[in-house]
Amino acid sequence: MMIRPAVLLRATLALLLPALPALAQSPPEAEMSFSTGVMHLREGRVDLALAEFKKAVKADGKNAYFQKGLGLAYSKKGEWKPAIAAFRRALEINPYYADVRNDLAAALVGSGDREAGKKEFLTAFSDPTNPTPEVSARNLGQVFFEEKNYPEAINWYRSSVNRNKDYPDGYLGIADTLAALGQNTEAVLQLEAAVALMPTDIGLQLALGQAFLRAGRFGEARARLEAVVRKDPAGPLGRAAADQLKSVPK
Repeated sequence: MMIRPAVLLRATLALLLPALPALAQSPPEAEMSFSTGVMHLREGRVDLALAEFKKAVKADGKNAYFQKGLGLAYSKKGEWKPAIAAFRRALEINPYYADVRNDLAAALVGSGDREAGKKEFLTAFSDPTNPTPEVSARNLGQVFFEEKNYPEAINWYRSSVNRNKDYPDGYLGIADTLAALGQNTEAVLQLEAAVALMPTDIGLQLALGQAFLRAGRFGEARARLEAVVRKDPAGPLGRAAADQLKSVPK
């Protein structure tokens, strides 16, 4: 299982957008390019976003938000070296822009430098100014999960949940780790608790259906997966649930 880029991108873009009013020191054309780049990135037009962020950086290379946007666009394309350079430049400009460490860490992991990536995630998690420590903890857990270091993985996933009980990815990580350890009943219990807290989260509903299936609770699995299909019939989660239903014994 890999670090989910979509999750990281949602978090980082959400933190870019409130920054727009603070860009008064940059030229208007740079602000416009940045705003347009954010819009393109949110809507999946990565090449267009990259072009706009390059324009913004060319007009004002000392704006940390512009550098972060540029790094996000490069990361989305899997171009890790320029992404890392952009994130590091953002931190040089503003050492207190703690959330950029999440982005830098993810890019380092993507580039293959896993130890450096883990170090950056840990630094981000420990930084009291980090607005999303739960994301840092979850992603650090994910790196350990990929390395099959399950005790460390579950510790960091639990740290994520402890920092933000309304962040579903921490619960998903705990459940994934328990399933990898063959503890399917415990995984179901974790996901049931998460669904009780966040009953409208479709991703948790899908995971619970899958956990029921692994635990051999086929009737409950079918009910959960069918509910996901009804709630997201044309979306990726609904399609995943429909595909999973094919393996549920009747």
